[in-house]
Amino acid sequence: MLNTLEVVTIVVVGLMVGVEFSVVFIMNRILDALPEDSGQLGHAHGGRMLGALMPFWYMGSLVLSAIWVVAGRHHHGAGLVVTAAGLLMLSVVMSVLLLVPINNRNKTWTPENRPADWKEQLHRWNRYHYIRVVVIVAAFTLLVAALA
Repeated sequence: MLNTLEVVTIVVVGLMVGVEFSVVFIMNRILDALPEDSGQLGHAHGGRMLGALMPFWYMGSLVLSAIWVVAGRHHHGAGLVVTAAGLLMLSVVMSVLLLVPINNRNKTWTPENRPADWKEQLHRWNRYHYIRVVVIVAAFTLLVAALA
């Protein structure tokens, strides 16, 4: 049973890392290359789509890792799993405090109502997102290492 939990957790967290990694290195570059300010509309649409899915994915990843912590507390690599779960908790806190407020504003913007500093706010979201990606990549790496 623990082996199944380990595999499911690693797959769920790994897929989440892949999605967030692609946002940073693929989607943002595509949206930023669009003419004029149409990229902001793409960011808003992406924020609505991923904003509906990612909270469940982040919390699901955290819950799975917490269950792994409890179920595998006497197994090799338990400390790595605890650290990974802590990093996933950090990513959730970062999301709620730093990224979600900007995303919630951005997903309602249109060319008629967006604020003068909208570009600065999107850049701030991207900076926070880069940090969050590093955090979840580290968590994923620790989960994989815990299997060794």
